Amino acid sequence: MTTSMSTVAFDGTNARHIDVQVQITTSGSGLAIVGLPDKAVSESRDRVQAAFSSLGFMTPYKRTIVNLAPADIPKEGAHFDLPIALALMAAMGILPEDAISDWCAIGELSLDGSITRVPGALPAAVRANAQGLGLICPEDNGPEAAWAGDLPILAPNNLVQILNHFRGRQLMSRPPAGELLDSTYELDIRDVRGQEIAKRALEVAAAGGHNMLMVGPPGSGKSMLAARLPGLLPPLAPQELLDVSMVHSVAGLLERGKLSRVRPYRDPHHSASMAAMVGGGVKAKPGEASLAHRGVLFLDELPEFTAQVLDSLRQPLETGEITVARANAHVTYPARFQLVAAMNPCRCGTAGADGIACRRGARCAIDYQARISGPFMDRMDIQIDVPAVTPADLALPPDKECSKDVAARVATARDIQLARNGGLTNAELPQNRLEYVAEPSYDGRKLLIQAAETLNLTARGYHRVLRLARTLADLAGSESVQRLHIAEALSLRRAKRGLQDIKSGHSAQIRR
Repeated sequence: MTTSMSTVAFDGTNARHIDVQVQITTSGSGLAIVGLPDKAVSESRDRVQAAFSSLGFMTPYKRTIVNLAPADIPKEGAHFDLPIALALMAAMGILPEDAISDWCAIGELSLDGSITRVPGALPAAVRANAQGLGLICPEDNGPEAAWAGDLPILAPNNLVQILNHFRGRQLMSRPPAGELLDSTYELDIRDVRGQEIAKRALEVAAAGGHNMLMVGPPGSGKSMLAARLPGLLPPLAPQELLDVSMVHSVAGLLERGKLSRVRPYRDPHHSASMAAMVGGGVKAKPGEASLAHRGVLFLDELPEFTAQVLDSLRQPLETGEITVARANAHVTYPARFQLVAAMNPCRCGTAGADGIACRRGARCAIDYQARISGPFMDRMDIQIDVPAVTPADLALPPDKECSKDVAARVATARDIQLARNGGLTNAELPQNRLEYVAEPSYDGRKLLIQAAETLNLTARGYHRVLRLARTLADLAGSESVQRLHIAEALSLRRAKRGLQDIKSGHSAQIRR
């Protein structure tokens, strides 16, 4: 006789149905787990046997086979412990088989029979709800799973509680959903002294969802500006909140089911590996790019990142998703993030500063900035210089305008975009639709063509100027893109011209 219990295997943020089948045979001895289990799943045998022993149960001496079907799907993680234990209890007659037929289970077992927290409770609950099943999960995962809808949820702390529940000795109630944190963001843009051009660029980036690069000497406030971008962005919409929470659930980052409407902000160190940035590892976990989905990914000291890591971000910047390839499977995670980067103009950090010359000469800046590939730079809509802050700037009183005031203008511009673009920001708009909604006036087109020839803009760079101009028009409440919008959009890409000026100056020195 075969008993079964439903559980899930994770494919990115999606949960796939897995049937845990248990059969106690008449010959042989021992417990075997089959169906492409990884090391953690194979070790479930010892954890389940130890948990049964602590409860006074003995696993059958006869040959017991646990099959995880479909057998061609790789099974990873310790969350298979609980469904294996429940299916085995039903096979041994400890639980009625019909008691677990309407439930899906996830959870890791400790040796004393307690059930510990596992990642992925929210996707598992969504899958169970879609199948018309309830979910049995660890107590710490209960508030997280409750966000999936009105499905039945049991969140026991140990195996004894769930045994008593199904035997009618203890009634377990459905756990409440976790806390929904408001969209209040602590860091305020009025804390940044001076840097009016950079603040304007940050507002434009927030309004259109544009990628942004800041180039300036150490201490000029680049990191302060980037850290205040989430406070200018509108709070997550309900569907965006669900998408972000699914990624964070798989990564195990939802503590007690707490969700926040503040957009994610991730700032990995420049020593981050490829797997840490785009996802991977033994279990193909989401990386920093996916954890920043619908939020901000900040890369400080941009040239210090390896070229391989930076170039790996080029695809998600265009498609909004990352595919981690494995020999037996491909895992896809969402990665629709807004990239903000900062860098010094050279390794010394002083190139281009007023009254300060780089001690290594022009070659220092050229070699340092050449670490970033041209295609990667092309994907940065806004490229600005952030000069050093002067003592006079530091002595100024805080600005009267706070992040809340800027965020109101950003929200208005976003509403205009979403209504016109069918729910897309200007940065996400396909090229064929961009040419329709961002068609400039005659004077604006003439200026753009002249600038494209002078600055040697690529086709991607040309269209990114159009995107910026469309956002600037939205901030101004203009229905059409005018010459002044094109002019300001071009000014927001001047860091690239600064690099060209350095190269030109170095070439002139060589000729002399």
